Amino acid sequence: MRVLLVEDTKDVGEGVQARLLKLGHLVDWETGAEAAEARLELQSYDLVVLDVMLPGGTDGLTLLRRLRARKSGTPVLMLTARSQVDDRVTALDLGADDYLTKPFDLRELEARVRALLRRGTGNATNQIGFGDLALDLETHGVTLAGEAVELTRREQMILELLVGRSGRIVPKEQMVDRLFGLDDTASLNAVEQHMARLRRKLAASNTEIRTLRGLGYKIVLR
Repeated sequence: MRVLLVEDTKDVGEGVQARLLKLGHLVDWETGAEAAEARLELQSYDLVVLDVMLPGGTDGLTLLRRLRARKSGTPVLMLTARSQVDDRVTALDLGADDYLTKPFDLRELEARVRALLRRGTGNATNQIGFGDLALDLETHGVTLAGEAVELTRREQMILELLVGRSGRIVPKEQMVDRLFGLDDTASLNAVEQHMARLRRKLAASNTEIRTLRGLGYKIVLR
């Protein structure tokens, strides 16, 4: 999944980014609200991890307010050194989905990120499946009829996206957005190459990834 991290404290930002990258997510990191808002206007995200206290004239709460004013439903996890109940209530009332007080354990951050991403796909647990495929959102492991399947990070991301939206078409452009960072070389052809390799690895499955010309991809049962 694609995450926007907005955090101006270097060591915190580096720690969060490294942890999310290790989990297989794409992470765009900004240190200020204005740059983050510009990203949000150009790019769609599965999650925003947003610090309350930011440099410049715009803080995290203002950015959150602007995001919700645009009717964006992107999940937002607030990070802050403020522990007062009133601050948490304010953030939640403005539209934050969760709130984590610094200092925090990165394992708790992981759990909260997983919970918010599950909510976005309608799953109640870290285990999701379709046909004879089973995916673990915590370990990013994949099994086919009970046997482990070795996938690259981008193949894993494609499969999670398709299974998480089973029954719906995922446009190719959305695949590009989710698979490649702004600094990566991205193209529809690159998506097709990753898709071809994924299909070969899942050839024995009772599921099928179909290409709907002009629309995108959809996973179905054979």
